[in-house]
Amino acid sequence: MWTYVTLIAACVAGTLAQAQAPESSLRPVLRPVYPVALPSLAPERSLRPVLRPGSVAASVTRVAAAVPATAATIEAAEPKPARLTRAERKAHKAAGIGKVCRNKRLIGKEVPPVPGKLRGCGIKKGAIKLYEVDGVKLSTPAVMTCDTAKALEKWVDKGLKKSVRSFGGGAKEIKVAAGYSCRTRNNRPGAKISEHGKGKAIDISAITLKNGDSLSVLKDWNNGKKGRMLKKMHKQACGPFGTVLGPNADRYHRDHFHFDTAKHRGGAYCR
Repeated sequence: MWTYVTLIAACVAGTLAQAQAPESSLRPVLRPVYPVALPSLAPERSLRPVLRPGSVAASVTRVAAAVPATAATIEAAEPKPARLTRAERKAHKAAGIGKVCRNKRLIGKEVPPVPGKLRGCGIKKGAIKLYEVDGVKLSTPAVMTCDTAKALEKWVDKGLKKSVRSFGGGAKEIKVAAGYSCRTRNNRPGAKISEHGKGKAIDISAITLKNGDSLSVLKDWNNGKKGRMLKKMHKQACGPFGTVLGPNADRYHRDHFHFDTAKHRGGAYCR
């Protein structure tokens, strides 16, 4: 009985308390809505490729490296002919040394006709003493005909320089073993007159390089890279010259190259 009365009293008290509360507290409050920044759906960085500094230059460099060298770049890489010093030019002028055989790459001087001590020897006309070929000096000035000098110039350009290129700094000097010499072939008694006795031949024993090293026919013919260069320049002489002999020809030429401008019926004779 009392429990029921107590429950009714509690309900009445709650109702009275609710009735006495302020009206504003009983209504739902509409709170202000503030704008909320939604996360951006756009990527933080652009999807377009960015051109980084130096990337163009790097790409051009890679492409250039992949392209084979042209004739111009190869020519630029080759050593240039050595220029004469002022003192050398003055000495040459005083001695009458300059362009010969109407070829600016041939430096020497004209000499009087060369008489022969043996029958068949000598140079009747057009004899020159050659000092330099296309920037490469001769260790000893050699007397010869213009045809022989021109053949030597072709060989220096297409054979010697193309074989040596920049190895050792390039070719500096041709070691001349023999130029004009009135004698028989290989100095054998009764043999025919050598082309040396006609001013049509030159013997070369070595090529001196600008760094002081050398390519010796005797020592380097079968010696690795040097040997390959010597064999290449020996081969390139076949054409400009009518006769080309080297270490593989015979025992007389084991220590030098023999080049001459003799004419043979079957074409150039090269061994």
